[in-house]
Amino acid sequence: MRSKTINMTEGSIGDKLFAVALPLAATAVLQQMFNAADVAVVGRFAGKQAMAAVGSNTPVIGLMVNLFTGISIGTNVVIAKMLGARDESKVHDAVHTSILLAVLGGFLLMLAGQAIAAPLLTMLSVPEEVLPMAVLYLRIYAVGFPVIFLYNFEAAILRSQGNTRTPLFCLTFSGLLNVVLNLFFVIVLKMDVAGVALATVLSNVVSSAMLFVYLVRDKGLLRVVPSDLKISSGLCREIVRIGLPAGLQGVLFSVSNILVQSAINSLGADVMAGSAAAFNIEICAFFMMNAYTQTLTTFIGQNYGAGKPERCLRITRICIAQAMALTVVLAVVLLVFARPLLGLFNPEPEVIEAGLIRMRMILYFEPLDVLMEQIPGAMRGYGRSLPPAVVSLIGVVGTRILWVNLVFPMFRTFRALVTVYPITWVITDIALLIVYFRMKNVDLKEFFAGADSAA
Repeated sequence: MRSKTINMTEGSIGDKLFAVALPLAATAVLQQMFNAADVAVVGRFAGKQAMAAVGSNTPVIGLMVNLFTGISIGTNVVIAKMLGARDESKVHDAVHTSILLAVLGGFLLMLAGQAIAAPLLTMLSVPEEVLPMAVLYLRIYAVGFPVIFLYNFEAAILRSQGNTRTPLFCLTFSGLLNVVLNLFFVIVLKMDVAGVALATVLSNVVSSAMLFVYLVRDKGLLRVVPSDLKISSGLCREIVRIGLPAGLQGVLFSVSNILVQSAINSLGADVMAGSAAAFNIEICAFFMMNAYTQTLTTFIGQNYGAGKPERCLRITRICIAQAMALTVVLAVVLLVFARPLLGLFNPEPEVIEAGLIRMRMILYFEPLDVLMEQIPGAMRGYGRSLPPAVVSLIGVVGTRILWVNLVFPMFRTFRALVTVYPITWVITDIALLIVYFRMKNVDLKEFFAGADSAA
């Protein structure tokens, strides 16, 4: 679990971006593979309805998790800036504030999850034959929110110094445990959706505990001293100021996905199951680009803290180029093997065909999504989180609300419904580019003075 700290403020850029982003992408892909194991196990051994119950929870869980995962970006940016400025005292305080913030926030959301599970899933038009299993899955899953959030904040702390390998190691171990527990609870104990939810909670307990022990034993600036755990009000406000807009942006994406999921649910169990399977495959391409988004945020955070504008601009260009190239390659691979991959979740032809419709619509236009992820990542590194969140509200959520309520009722096909994704990406990309260049030329004019030649 040892890893070398990366010097982000000096030397080469491309190889360091790759060294940080690749383990981060592998972590996210593995995490999704282990999450997909929930869907695959119930699809194979508990039936189509159980699979639909788990899949219908995906956007709901995403909404809850994205809020505090976004706030963990605030932890990443604040600590990265302090590391770049070499302020060891504030690094120490920010680390301990982040740990407590994660646990307390996780408990609050756990309680909220228990209260809203049934009414929320009912509002999403989950079919009656699926609803009881879907509610049970969500309530058990919500019990794990404190440890899920703790893991994400711990990973953000380590990522601020370029360490993305340790979270990968911990996730690999706990993820394998999750698969074993999935099979045991579902096949041996016949627990269907309750079994896969319980397996997820237990495996997240293990991964968060492993990272906590690692941070306690760390000998560097990120070391956690349990007796020093307290919330610094000033640093907490800074973390929330940067992270909350990012979290709200994630929530807004989830809200829009919930609206789309509600429309998917109205098309029947075959489409629900096919969409769930496709999502668990196509999301791997998203995780590649998102790994570069988080890497871009961290690198810019450190270099902004160190006062290096020219390097910030070079990092942005190189990061977008790498993210675009690797995401497109991964998208092509997923498209080539789409049919057999979907068959791993459920072999029924109707389910596979529905999954193919979604995968092709998403992955053909994935480069648009890359740009929509990277620009906000750069802006967050400078501490500007609110503008991309506002743009996402208008470009993503607004467009999808209009599409689901105005366009979809006229056609009512799955293909017509998922066409909304590339449309929203185009609209949001244009708006984000305008906001980014305004930030560069107006909001950070003094910082970028003399750096325009490097743009």
